[in-house]
Amino acid sequence: MSPDIPKKPVILAIDDAPDTLGMLSAVLEKAGMTTLVAADGGGALALMLHMVPDLILMDAVMPKMDGFETAKAIKSDKNLAHIPIIFMTGLSDPENVIKGFDAGGVDYITKPIVPEIMLVRVRAHLATARLAHSARRALDVSGTPLMAANAGGTVLWATPEGLKLLGDTAADWRESLAPLLAEIIAGKFDQAVLKGSGIDAVFASLIGEAQPGEYLLRLKDANAPDETAILKKVFQLTDREAEVLSWIAKGKSNRDIASILSCSPRTVNKHLEQIYEKLQVENRTAAAMHAVRVLSEN
Repeated sequence: MSPDIPKKPVILAIDDAPDTLGMLSAVLEKAGMTTLVAADGGGALALMLHMVPDLILMDAVMPKMDGFETAKAIKSDKNLAHIPIIFMTGLSDPENVIKGFDAGGVDYITKPIVPEIMLVRVRAHLATARLAHSARRALDVSGTPLMAANAGGTVLWATPEGLKLLGDTAADWRESLAPLLAEIIAGKFDQAVLKGSGIDAVFASLIGEAQPGEYLLRLKDANAPDETAILKKVFQLTDREAEVLSWIAKGKSNRDIASILSCSPRTVNKHLEQIYEKLQVENRTAAAMHAVRVLSEN
């Protein structure tokens, strides 16, 4: 049996300058990538109805629909929001760089483009995107009720179990949650009700920043059993260790946990050392994910 042939990365280049598109196509194809091209934002969005690229290289300044507006449209589409966008621009002043990141860009390249630098950036972001996609698939399969959002509360994705908990198929449910999710991410609430009330309530709490600009939130319903008792039993923890791990899973810092439990941050750190040893992990993110997985199964 012959080995599987690795899929060639598909790069979408968007620029109103034919010379730039020609250069990008030649460089990317020579580097073993498949190139799609569009001369403006509208054309790019139409093209992506038929094929979803692995990464987008986009000019910031274009007629009709500029790069910033196009990026926002891409990030608002749940089927496209995961695609990394690298801006190509001669506008290297801080204001426009910030504008690009706010629109959903992960990086920018200044014009005139140096092919070698462009390829390094493209390969780095492709690798990061593959890792993120693999992690996302693992979460989907695990049955963990999670969602991810940006700092503004815009939902980037949710696992099947997370969607099942929300149980809302309305087209605008993501937009309606944005203000509340932004407040949770900003640390204004330990957890908040996203839907329903009483025994039918669905809560969300922050786990932490999964990657730059992407915040992971855990979902649970009001009928969920006592978390501390579950963590204590599954991981053979003491009462206090189980409490600390529970708060770690909610995204709390050592200082926050110390305040909640009326102890010193140093004491919390000592509990964490024992938790890491018992869970056989090396950091708080791994410990939090173990806790979230176990709680989602009980």
